Amino acid sequence: MTMLSWMTRQKELVGLDIGTSSVKAVHLQRSRSAYQLAEIGIARIHPETIVDGIITDAATISTAIRQLFKEHGIAIKDVAFSVSGNSVISKKIKVPKMKKAELREGIIWAAEQHIPYSIEDVNLDFQILGEAGPDEQEMDVLLVAVKKDTLNAYLAVITAAGLSAAVVDVDAFAIENAFTISKKVQPGEVVALVNIGAAVTNINILDGGISEFTRDSPLGGNRHTESIQKSAGLSFEQAESLKRGEPVAGHSVAEAKPVIEMANNELAGEIRRSFDFYYSTSQRDTIHRVVLSGGCALLPDMAASLSSVLELPVEVTNPFQYITVDPKKFDAQYLASVAPQMTVAVGLALREPEDDAG
Repeated sequence: MTMLSWMTRQKELVGLDIGTSSVKAVHLQRSRSAYQLAEIGIARIHPETIVDGIITDAATISTAIRQLFKEHGIAIKDVAFSVSGNSVISKKIKVPKMKKAELREGIIWAAEQHIPYSIEDVNLDFQILGEAGPDEQEMDVLLVAVKKDTLNAYLAVITAAGLSAAVVDVDAFAIENAFTISKKVQPGEVVALVNIGAAVTNINILDGGISEFTRDSPLGGNRHTESIQKSAGLSFEQAESLKRGEPVAGHSVAEAKPVIEMANNELAGEIRRSFDFYYSTSQRDTIHRVVLSGGCALLPDMAASLSSVLELPVEVTNPFQYITVDPKKFDAQYLASVAPQMTVAVGLALREPEDDAG
């Protein structure tokens, strides 16, 4: 058993999001109190290269990463990357009030009570969620465990690409990091961050800016693609085009709309079940708004469908909104078209050093 070090940043680094359908890279430069976009890139990969969070073709991914960095002139070798899915467990737990150094020594015992894997098979980390008051005997801690074999597979891919993994994170916390740069959370406001990827949907519910609940659902945009593929007898690539509102020879976008609507409703139902579980395990009965990100956030009617089913306001995030962008270097229309799917990579690129990280 070893500890994760997802917040131990010492050098300038690149946020690297290794997703199921694409690899995304973002390089930000710090200037005074602001961040400036230095480089951004996306490389598509075959959907079967990563299956259920497991890397099945390491060589293809490492080659895609290497070519991505070369194409966009990214010379920095240190990266922050993240993992998600069934190999990641995060739980909010209560432990006796103690100093961080003491908790670091006792976190293994705490993990044994809450993690359904052998402690020897996982990497652990934790974060104290606010300081306990003088009269309180317990404190809230966010416990995170990642299966070693999954983590090692990603590390091997990054090394094979000629890069060095400086920071390890979890997708749900990377989207939180990207969101908090906006500083738009009101006291007492409950915000659900929902990141819809190709194969996984990450949910992170913040109460007053503090993560209270996270969950990864094995349902994403691939469900839409597969449903269209089955109903219309198309290839995966053709179904992807229809899903994104692009006509395919012999098939109209209107033809796919009922199928997409059904998939939207299925996804909304899955998200609502996560919200219901949050209500049942917390003292809250209200989520005030949903902030949507991920590659599927801009699908036709996605935000409207979720808002209708969840009966909540849904907004699509733009992680570049609070980052300085040189209009001579980056096309504003292009950035807007890819912004939601770059959220994890932006959150990773924003990681700051924390000397006392767990």
